[in-house]
Amino acid sequence: MKKIMVFLLLMFFLAGCSKKDSLNVKNEFVNMVNHTKSYKLVGKMELIGDEETFNYTIDVSYLEKDYYKVEMVNTTNEHKQIILKNDDGLYVVTPSLNKSFKFESTWPDNSSQAYILASLVKDIEKDTESTVNANNDGYIIQNKVNYPNNDDLKYQKIYLDNKLNIQKVEVYGDADLPKIKVVFEDVDLKAGLKPKEFELSNFVTSNECSEENCKTEQTLSKIESAIYPLYMPANTYLSSSEVITTEDDSRVILTFSGERNFVIVEENASINESHEVIPVYGEPLMLNDTIAALSNNSMYWTSNSIDYYIVSDDLSVSEMVFIASSLGNAQATIAPK
Repeated sequence: MKKIMVFLLLMFFLAGCSKKDSLNVKNEFVNMVNHTKSYKLVGKMELIGDEETFNYTIDVSYLEKDYYKVEMVNTTNEHKQIILKNDDGLYVVTPSLNKSFKFESTWPDNSSQAYILASLVKDIEKDTESTVNANNDGYIIQNKVNYPNNDDLKYQKIYLDNKLNIQKVEVYGDADLPKIKVVFEDVDLKAGLKPKEFELSNFVTSNECSEENCKTEQTLSKIESAIYPLYMPANTYLSSSEVITTEDDSRVILTFSGERNFVIVEENASINESHEVIPVYGEPLMLNDTIAALSNNSMYWTSNSIDYYIVSDDLSVSEMVFIASSLGNAQATIAPK
C-alpha cells in the first residue's frame, strides 16, 4: 500500500512539473504582458529581403498609458531613428537631421509589430487557431499576423523560455521563409520608466551660430546621378528625367507615365539648425534600411543621406512600397520608352 501511495505521489509531482498546456501558455503570457506597467527590451532585428539582409539594434521602452519609445540603429551605416509616442502624438525622429515626422495614427494598434509586446498579445488573441508547441527551451506560439502594407507576411513564431519570458520572434512570408527576426538580449518587465523619458525634447538639438555666418541647413552630400527604381509597374515607363543643380544643392525629378503615373523626387538630405516637425496624415512604415512616412498617395524617407519622395494617385500602397524598396538597392539606368 505504501508503495502505491509513493507511486501516486510521484506521478502527481511529475504531472505538476510537466509542460503547460497550450491554453495555459497563451493565457499566462497574455496576462503577464497585460499586467506589465513598464518594460524595456534590448535586442537585434533582421529584415530579410530577397537579395540582402538589413540589421538593426533595437531598444524598446514602454510605459502604461500608451507611451512608447523604439530606438533603431542600422548597423551598416549607424543611421538612427526613434519611434516616439506620448500624450502629444506619434513621432518618427531622425536625430542626425534634427527632424521629426508627426503622425495622426493609431500605431502600434493598426499593424503587427514584432518588437512590441502588446502587439504580440493582440495577434495571439485575435487568432483563434494559434498553436503552442513545447521544446527543450520552452514554448513556441504560432499565430497569424496583420501587416496591411506587406501582404507577404503571413504568420509569426513567438519563442518563450520555460518561465514564459520572451526570447525571440520570427515573422514568415508566403514561402514559409523568415522575413523578420527579432532576438531579445535583455528583457526588463519592471523597468520603472517615467513619462519624462518619452518627451520629444530629449532628441531635439539646437546648433547656435553667429548672425553673420548662419545657414539654415547643412547639406550632407550631393546627388551624383539619378537613382532609378528596379521595380516598375506593368505598362509604365520613365517619361522624363530632370536634374536641378545649385551651388549648394541638387534635385532629381523622375516622371513615370502609363497605367501607373507617379513622380519620384530625390534631393540631398540636410541637417536642420532648429528641430523641424513635419505633420503627416498617414503611418510610419519600416523599409529595408529606414523608417518612411506613408500617406494614401505619397511616401517620404531618407536613405544614405538622400531624401526620397514618391507621389501618385494611381499607385497602390503595396506598389509604392515595392518601388521605394527597389530604389534603395541599386543605381541603374532605365531608358525612356
